Amino acid sequence: MNRIPNIISGIRIFSAPVLLFLAWEGYRNAFIVLLLASLVSDAIDGYIARRFNVSSKLGTRLDSLGDMAIYLTVPICAWWLWPEILKQEALFVFIAIAAYIVPLIAGLIKFRKVPSYHTVGAKIAAVFMSIAILFLFLTEFTWIFRIAVIFQAVVACEEILITIRLPILQSNVKSIWHVSSPNIKDRT
Repeated sequence: MNRIPNIISGIRIFSAPVLLFLAWEGYRNAFIVLLLASLVSDAIDGYIARRFNVSSKLGTRLDSLGDMAIYLTVPICAWWLWPEILKQEALFVFIAIAAYIVPLIAGLIKFRKVPSYHTVGAKIAAVFMSIAILFLFLTEFTWIFRIAVIFQAVVACEEILITIRLPILQSNVKSIWHVSSPNIKDRT
């Protein structure tokens, strides 16, 4: 049981090139199905790890790498499949990408490693953004996506503040309010 979350995260990592292939070839429906499966797997691996108490540093890193693979792949794929939507929503797409990348850069600058905070806000933002992206691609409703982007930007600010406040890199920090807590474990 202890390897299952890591295997799920690994599958998510390897789904990124498949998503790129599907988008490049113009297979919108297959892309959406695999994207949805990848997004659901993100929730499942963490749930299994917590439920069966098999969380590990490796699992945390694999989960973050899986997130990174999918989150950096989706904008490229979306550009190939829905360029008109991305042009229309260019400002919000830029903010969404920056909200994901800037906290990573802040962590790299301070700790020389990519942080894996997995905050409550980041988990909520991931679910919200997943729903918003699917709505955007399937229905072209933009307001859900725009709200999700604003929420993601707020979460990014929290992650940057966590990076600033932490003296050493720590994983699985629930929120900025938990930074000073002696209960933070899993130092990396």
